[in-house]
Amino acid sequence: MTAAAFAPFGEVIEARDGAQRLQINQGHAERYHDLASVDLAGHGARALISIFRSQPRQFPLFLSVLERHPLGSQAFMPLAALPYLVVVAPGIQVPDLQGLRCFIAAPGQGVNYARGTWHHPLLSLEATTDFLVVDRGGPGVNLEEHALLHEHIRVLAPTDEAHSPS
Repeated sequence: MTAAAFAPFGEVIEARDGAQRLQINQGHAERYHDLASVDLAGHGARALISIFRSQPRQFPLFLSVLERHPLGSQAFMPLAALPYLVVVAPGIQVPDLQGLRCFIAAPGQGVNYARGTWHHPLLSLEATTDFLVVDRGGPGVNLEEHALLHEHIRVLAPTDEAHSPS
């Protein structure tokens, strides 16, 4: 997954070349600074930090739902060096399934979904994986789901960096 390919949907989070790097902790650590923006809307909004534990999926996989968070961005960073699958779609009121995209996030890559981006819930590939999650808490409805009851979108075993599902 590249930052350029994922840009319409949010940001790739990784310790990358070109990031602002700072020596900290008396020179014993290096900070890759400001890798993603936390976008929070609405009165009383606050950033939450959670851990999600995701079970690996079996492929081929039929997608059943896409979700979005209209009041805030949502960032996922795996706590293990394992790849995972990212499924996103453009669209305002409903997802545009013609634009549905799949990305394989490489070990060490996280994602920050832009506010309102349609995406599939976590898709771990190889093993149960914990993710550090930064998203919005506070008043207001920040979860919208779109059921994929009749679309029959199937994702085959992931094999390349970015592809469209069948």
